[in-house]
Amino acid sequence: MKNNFSIENKVIAITGGTGSLGTSISEYLVQKGAIIIILGRNSSSLIKHVDKLNESIPSSSSSYVVDILDENKLKEISKKIIIDHGRLDGLINAAGGNLKEATVNPGQTIFDIFPDNLKKVIDLNLMGTVLPSLILGKIMANQKSGSIINISSMASKDALSRVLGYSIGKAGVEIFTKWMAMELAAKFGEKMRVNAISPGFFIGKQNKELLVNEDGSYTRRGNAIINKTPMNRFGKVNELNGTIEYLLSDASSFVTGTILNVDGGFSSFSGV
Repeated sequence: MKNNFSIENKVIAITGGTGSLGTSISEYLVQKGAIIIILGRNSSSLIKHVDKLNESIPSSSSSYVVDILDENKLKEISKKIIIDHGRLDGLINAAGGNLKEATVNPGQTIFDIFPDNLKKVIDLNLMGTVLPSLILGKIMANQKSGSIINISSMASKDALSRVLGYSIGKAGVEIFTKWMAMELAAKFGEKMRVNAISPGFFIGKQNKELLVNEDGSYTRRGNAIINKTPMNRFGKVNELNGTIEYLLSDASSFVTGTILNVDGGFSSFSGV
């Protein structure tokens, strides 16, 4: 008998769903027949994105306005998801990012960074993954089935210059992924899975000026990344989508606690 690895009709929540990563993932998943719940802070952005998704695939998407660091609001959303959808099959923690104030810029040292700015970035990336996983993950734990996907980073592997707060947050995401995977499988059954994707380097709004000059050539930092990437290029955001689909589907039914690198070989190459 053939295995059914489809994600059709699975109810999937995506935090940071109007960002570049969340947008790409949601557009891909609705084309695969999933029912998408977009979570974000900006009401107008949510409405615009959901309308676009539903124009493509009618009744495929809905949204809730929520700050992912607001525990009480997340609990309200959890109740609404149960009322509106009856279940939750997957959660993708795509919210995250960096602040200039939490980076060590040229001419600065680590002692020039204010702890409050570090905390903001660590909270966004780490607690912004932990809280939705604990609160929305409980829906799946009660069902005894579901897949949580966290987003890590190459910044969690080795010390990358500049991005101090972001690196700390994403390193925390990786150990939380392993810990949550252990806990859920052991206490709620084998159909509860938690994994993370660790993207390589993709050019986006937040990092473009760090990687690309105005004339389109790569900066010194951009060239350093390319020289350590065996595929000799930056990634495209849609190149994460196949891995997302795999982790949401039963194709990965024996995969939990894993960090999957999607990085063009960056993490495997010493640079020599």
